[in-house]
Amino acid sequence: MTPTVRPVSRALLLLVLTPLLYALVGASGTAAAHTELVSSSPKDGAALKKAPDHLTLAFDEAVDPADVRVLTMDGDRLPVSRTGADSVRVSLAAPEQGRIAVVWSVVDEEDGHASSGRLAFSIATTGTTATTTGGDEASVPAPAPSPSVRKGLVAARWAGYLSLALFVGGLAFVALLWPRGAYEPRARALLGPAWAGGLLATVAATGLQGAYTSFGGLRDALRPATYADVLATEPGLALAARGLMWVLAAVVLGALLQGAARSTGWRVGAIAVTFGLLRTTGMRGHNAEGSEPAWGAIADFVHLLGASLWIGGLAMLTIAVLPRRRAGELAAVVPGYSRVAAVSVTAIVLAGLVLTWQVVGSYDALLHTSYGQLLLVKTAVLGGVLVAAYASRQWVRTRLDLAVLLRGDAATVRSFGYSVAAETGLVLVVLAVTSLLVTADPGR
Repeated sequence: MTPTVRPVSRALLLLVLTPLLYALVGASGTAAAHTELVSSSPKDGAALKKAPDHLTLAFDEAVDPADVRVLTMDGDRLPVSRTGADSVRVSLAAPEQGRIAVVWSVVDEEDGHASSGRLAFSIATTGTTATTTGGDEASVPAPAPSPSVRKGLVAARWAGYLSLALFVGGLAFVALLWPRGAYEPRARALLGPAWAGGLLATVAATGLQGAYTSFGGLRDALRPATYADVLATEPGLALAARGLMWVLAAVVLGALLQGAARSTGWRVGAIAVTFGLLRTTGMRGHNAEGSEPAWGAIADFVHLLGASLWIGGLAMLTIAVLPRRRAGELAAVVPGYSRVAAVSVTAIVLAGLVLTWQVVGSYDALLHTSYGQLLLVKTAVLGGVLVAAYASRQWVRTRLDLAVLLRGDAATVRSFGYSVAAETGLVLVVLAVTSLLVTADPGR
């Protein structure tokens, strides 16, 4: 290890300590599902004899008053204060024309999901009786996240998952199976953009998360005030920790490109950054929802790690190793990756079962909720991936020796390339469905 790399590794370990501790603490939190309004006082649609000076909102889990927004129909924000762990008090303005109507929204502290609704009441005036609220307020829809912002957030998460898998899996592939790959231009061309994509996806997700929870548009995702607001929330802190880990990952990548892949210091630093990236990616997902959030956090970590080793290694094999068609490399690398992939797939399946139990909770929810149905789609596509993976593994068992004997003959390797390409394409679909699952209501 060169003198310039050793201080970098020490600094890397010190810098990752804070976000890793934050990640470990985040694993112990509990949650139920997306925050929803349970009741209000006065009730929605109530006919009141006199105008109330406040409104009480009760939710199904603890809320921070800063995460609750209540607006008049003119867009004026009303003061919100805490009355209990799961309830807030809203100060009301004087009613106009005997009617009060407000819109509310709340951001889930665990995953940043936004829920919203509308409440309206009628007030009796002198000499009259209260009537059912009507007029323009009844036709005004509750605020909702912009569809374009939601699509952008899904796309950013898809890019983030893909970049994470390519970077973590690619690093592991080079470090464990193919150290010579650190000098291969194709391998560098994969790791560099993966790192850049992960950092950019995190930055974009932060702005889009702020626009999503404030019901703004795509332009709001670019405003500094949006970033400031979202970074003051729990989901924002998780995104900030992930962004820091991507910055630290640049040190690991730089040391790899300088030839430090065989050093103990680099491996320790790479493991630390990998742990940080995986944990901060899963910190604010649905895995914490359910009766056993700690098991959900562990299962999510194993799920992400297995997927990264599988997908990143698959990409490295497809892009960097197979095109070279070097017999020695095929003999050394392909069997090793086949074993890693088998272990990774097993881990993915087992962790996926735990996550399904944790988040969905019942067979009925699996079949009759949007989350459960998306999960079934993901499982079906994953089944196709496993079929392609099985074909690849059979090739390794029956045709690899012949390919090595023929020095990587193109005709011999072609069938293996086809199965790997099919596996890669289906994996991209799995990642897309996973991104949709993050924004869907959990099955519970």
